[in-house]
Amino acid sequence: MSEQIKVGISDYKLATAPNQLVTIGLGSCVGIALYAPESKIGALSHIMLPDSSSFSDTSKWAKFANLALPNIVNELREQTKETKILAKIAGGASMFTFTNESQTLQIGLRNIEAVKATLTELEIPIVSEHVGGKMGRSMYVDLNDFNVKVRMVNREEFIL
Repeated sequence: MSEQIKVGISDYKLATAPNQLVTIGLGSCVGIALYAPESKIGALSHIMLPDSSSFSDTSKWAKFANLALPNIVNELREQTKETKILAKIAGGASMFTFTNESQTLQIGLRNIEAVKATLTELEIPIVSEHVGGKMGRSMYVDLNDFNVKVRMVNREEFIL
């Protein structure tokens, strides 16, 4: 019997097949699905911010791309003993339009860039992505086969 395990904002969960990991409400946030293919164990992270360097309190490390991903990858590798981890990402929308919008205000874009840079440092390939745009998303990760469904309101469903 499979279970649908929900991942909230600034949170992550690890689970095994046949379960499914789900996160909803990815606006400027980015969802990162990580998968160890041999053991069929995966993780889903819902990061909110790209970088922790300008924050004094980083105790809620799961909200920051630069802290969450290394920690989650280490946990996944310890649990599975696998070195080959795959990633699929979604989210990072520009939900709000500002006049004279600067790069610093584009949190969705900054989140995407931080996630990609961190995964590159960790030597984890992004095998598929559905990022950017102006609409929020939800992610559904099937741990049997690492199919990731991305749903947007009043839009077709995408399979990553």
